[in-house]
Amino acid sequence: MKCPVCYYQDTKVIDSRVASDGLSIRRRRECLKCGFRYSTYEEIEILDLSVVKRDGRKEAYNREKVVKGLKKALEKRPITEEKFKKLVNSIERDLQVLRKSEVTSNQVGQLIMKHLKKIDQVAYIRFASVYESFKDVQTFRRELNKLLKNKKGKKPIK
Repeated sequence: MKCPVCYYQDTKVIDSRVASDGLSIRRRRECLKCGFRYSTYEEIEILDLSVVKRDGRKEAYNREKVVKGLKKALEKRPITEEKFKKLVNSIERDLQVLRKSEVTSNQVGQLIMKHLKKIDQVAYIRFASVYESFKDVQTFRRELNKLLKNKKGKKPIK
């Protein structure tokens, strides 16, 4: 890894630790030329996974697309950075458990909604309204009523 200050090619790892989220490794590095010290993080990456879009096109799995969609759904919602990272990792773990080289965008969307429903129901509704392309208020109401039925003692919205 190149030094971010002098761009020298050789650095040495001084220390390695599991990061606070438990899902990545934090490494302290030192440049062998200028002595600058810095930290890097290693995370698990899903390799060789293709997503089949609704129109039949295939594209490589892109973590950033999942993160972007989740951030929009969770905007201004009370979720810590650590919980957010765990959410993304849980979704990716479930994708890996499928043990397939191709998944549909529908499978990815359903996994995201499953996890959002457990974490934040407002974010779930936000994501579902875009993902499912709610056409009108009635569709929105039906989805809200499903959520309310799952909570005991709640009456459906009229």
